[in-house]
Amino acid sequence: MPSNETFVIVGASLAGAKAAEALREQGFDGRVILLGDEVHRPYERPPLSKGYLTGKAERDSVFVHPANWYSEQNVELQVATTVTGIDRSRHQIVLADDESIRYDRLLLTTGARPRPLSLPGSDAAGVHYLRTLDDSESLGRVLATAKRLVVIGAGWIGLEAAAAARAAGVEVSVVESAELPLLRVLGPQVASVFADLHRAHGVDLRLGVQLQEITTADGRATGVRLGDGSLISADAVLIGVGVVPNVSLAEQAGLEVDNGVLVDDALRSSDPDIFAAGDVANAFHPLLQRRIRVEHWANALKQPKVAAAAMRGEAASYRDLPYFYTDQYDLGMEYVGYVEPGKYDEVIFRGDAAAREFVAFWLLDGRVLAGMNVNVWDVVEPIKAIISAGERQEPQRLADVSIPLDSL
Repeated sequence: MPSNETFVIVGASLAGAKAAEALREQGFDGRVILLGDEVHRPYERPPLSKGYLTGKAERDSVFVHPANWYSEQNVELQVATTVTGIDRSRHQIVLADDESIRYDRLLLTTGARPRPLSLPGSDAAGVHYLRTLDDSESLGRVLATAKRLVVIGAGWIGLEAAAAARAAGVEVSVVESAELPLLRVLGPQVASVFADLHRAHGVDLRLGVQLQEITTADGRATGVRLGDGSLISADAVLIGVGVVPNVSLAEQAGLEVDNGVLVDDALRSSDPDIFAAGDVANAFHPLLQRRIRVEHWANALKQPKVAAAAMRGEAASYRDLPYFYTDQYDLGMEYVGYVEPGKYDEVIFRGDAAAREFVAFWLLDGRVLAGMNVNVWDVVEPIKAIISAGERQEPQRLADVSIPLDSL
């Protein structure tokens, strides 16, 4: 008998689109409504700072589904639609035009937005962020014409954009307050690899510096002035200093929020009829025994299957270890596991770090918390198994390339 339930998904993101797909694959035949505030149908974000930005990937390749998929699957996709509120008592969401839609289950896949930089000149023309498809296309036009780019922030987005700019022949300066790029995420031993990589490709790394202003002329960015008064000239400035989860709807509705929407391992919020997945979800992880919010593609890809099952009333638990990847110049990398900044006591290298062909392991009390493979492939599954086993490892065996990883 067909269901008469309505499941609403707020956020036409990768996570939102994959949730709609999972609901249909799992046999839900009720009404599925997918709402997004952008004008585009759901797309994936990794290509925006990688293949699509560099011109190696076609525009159509970034979209999660073909345009006709939504009508074929009877998914009511509404783009350019702003949700202004959630009325939990009435089980309704409210749209910007005061229209309301009733839901039986609600999934929030509202993602995150770039962290704004409060700095003189930050609102000038020629200052860019990189989060959306439109952002990527705008930056791509800059890379086709600019001679010099300043990137503020040496995180993943900043470094990937820097690599894309160098590939386009643009001179690049990266400005970062920490002593190394990716220092908080990777720690000094592994972060040094990325500093060396970018210097080897001609990037001017300005590390451990403070910013005074983005300089402007006639309302357009002309570069940045550092705290010591020195000036770096540029045709454009890219700000990449992290993201902030989009929790305003959840907060206004009185859901429990702390660095994202707090959800259990089934991705259910403090309201049993409201769920969250992707960048906005701060989810309890059964293996790690703590809540984590992961801003990476794999969560947005895989969490929706669990959310969809839980929304349908099935027992479900998201247990995948965090995973992400990057491509910069000739370096390809995959990372699996989870380490809080500084909460490890040893890093073990397996292979040749100087040649950028190695696996690194982060350990605490002899147990592997995370592993990263750089230009070494087909090792993610054994690394996951080592982490999941939670057993003490002998550092010399981890480092010994003659011992197969799957034997550990």
